[in-house]
Amino acid sequence: RAGAGRVAQIAMQSAVFLAVRHGGRMERGGRRRSEPEEADKGRMKRTIIKDWKTRLSYFLQNSSNSNKRKCKKAGKHCNYFRPSPEEAQLWSEAFDELLANKYGLAAFRAFLKSEFCEENIEFWLACEDFKKTKSPQKLTSKAKKIYNDFIEKEAPKEINIDFQTKNMIAQNIQEATHTCFSAAQKRVYSLMENNSYPRFLESEFYQELCKKTPVSRAAQGT
Repeated sequence: RAGAGRVAQIAMQSAVFLAVRHGGRMERGGRRRSEPEEADKGRMKRTIIKDWKTRLSYFLQNSSNSNKRKCKKAGKHCNYFRPSPEEAQLWSEAFDELLANKYGLAAFRAFLKSEFCEENIEFWLACEDFKKTKSPQKLTSKAKKIYNDFIEKEAPKEINIDFQTKNMIAQNIQEATHTCFSAAQKRVYSLMENNSYPRFLESEFYQELCKKTPVSRAAQGT
């Protein structure tokens, strides 16, 4: 009987041990399931920011090359630098503040590219360049190019404007003036300001630009 009691006691201890061990695994397993989720979120955030930086460097390089040619003619030296958090925060005050900043404009273009609607900013920039054109011959050729690229049906970078505005532009470019695309440009500007711009301000990349990173005394002295 004593032997049977001892066996029963050992069996009970084993059962308790297995139950505790199994429960511990479940608890640890539960924690492990949440850890990969956090890790995945972190990896996704880093991937998004890295992708943004790749696009941004592309736009900055193109803008820089174009600007360097202009600066060479004017005898100036032009460079693009990452804005300070204070400068980046100014972009949230008004859409025009963002567009007026070369780095901000490149960052916004990169954002629109990530949303597959970069044709809006490209059209707006083409219109800005068009309005500065002085030669009547160049005005006509640029007007036709803008129409072919952005306005006509199934254009490679077709923008979202109404049929009436498209027809009006088609008539106006026959005798091109600086106001040919004014209505369409206002429409696209409003679209970007009310839709894309607020999303840009909420993006991971913009939030990172606005972060104030601690600077060491050694770095401040340089």
